[in-house]
Amino acid sequence: MALLLLGLVLSLASAQSSTLRRDFNMARVEGSWFLISLASNNMTRIGVTGDLQLYIRDIKFLDGNLKFSFRFMLQGQCEPVTVLCKKTQRNGEFSIAYEGENKVLVLETNYWMYVIFYLRNIQNGIETRVLALYGRIPTLSRPYLDRFKMAYSKYGMHPSNAIDMAQKGPCYF
Repeated sequence: MALLLLGLVLSLASAQSSTLRRDFNMARVEGSWFLISLASNNMTRIGVTGDLQLYIRDIKFLDGNLKFSFRFMLQGQCEPVTVLCKKTQRNGEFSIAYEGENKVLVLETNYWMYVIFYLRNIQNGIETRVLALYGRIPTLSRPYLDRFKMAYSKYGMHPSNAIDMAQKGPCYF
């Protein structure tokens, strides 16, 4: 009986660790981040000249909204940009009008090492989904990369839909 109870406790603990949270403390997401990896159902949008290859530098939590400072390629130049994503009714979800309608969600984070964002963009009736892994340090270890792989797999994406961006790309530095 004790063995059965132990097995139940361990399986519940395992299920909880892989469950996505919805009660994020967004103030703890503030600070500096490095782009580690991207995945998308539309590789053109996260490619070198893609409008969704975003190198977030800093995140601020302002009055319930998220302010992203990032860099991305614009006409062959790496340009700094700051945008404000407005909080929606759902915890961890934000919206922004950029190249269509966008919802930005925090899928998973431990605050001190990594965060996985999910972006859903609707532009001219076409849906693009992007998952982005950011780290507090320029490279992350295998367990974090595996968590990202599990996350993009849940959205029907394959390894061919993912790009390793750790310390790479025209706007990395």
